Amino acid sequence: MDPVLKEFPEEFTTDRLVIRMPRPGDGKVVHSAITASINELKPWMPFAQKEQSEQDVEVNIRSAYISFMKREDLRLLVFLKDTGEYVASSGLHRIDWSIPKFEIGYWIDSRFSGKGYMTEAVKGIAEFAFQELLARRVEIRCDAKNIKSRAIPEKLGFSLEGTLKNDAISPDTNELRDTCIYAKIV
Repeated sequence: MDPVLKEFPEEFTTDRLVIRMPRPGDGKVVHSAITASINELKPWMPFAQKEQSEQDVEVNIRSAYISFMKREDLRLLVFLKDTGEYVASSGLHRIDWSIPKFEIGYWIDSRFSGKGYMTEAVKGIAEFAFQELLARRVEIRCDAKNIKSRAIPEKLGFSLEGTLKNDAISPDTNELRDTCIYAKIV
């Protein structure tokens, strides 16, 4: 079956969060989160290396919306259920529908970090992948030096399958870095 024809929810909830596909108009809140979190994002995220306007982020959001509808990449935005405030960006990336398998990526607005929101979101996204998308494998890859990012799959019972040595270049210093690969399978 062509992935474009796959039907699944575009939004779901956890105890405290609403997790949904990006929509045109979301660029403003995502831009605000990037701006507030830029110092925390720079060591880990390539997109944080150059200044982006609100319009740049809106273009990116609209592209993510199109990719979601084409089932090529499933970016997900995370909002607080009670207030509607934007908290984080995540999603299911590097999709292989033939298995199916996905990679969860994530970053959080630093104004909301330390409250367990990202762990809750990743748990909900993994459950969504296994239950709704019938995933057989879900991965989380992160820089070995990113202790906060590594803590999430470790808390959620993902297995550390290995560490790829000299696998990546840090986006901010251009030094060689190692990549940890965590996974859950069914």
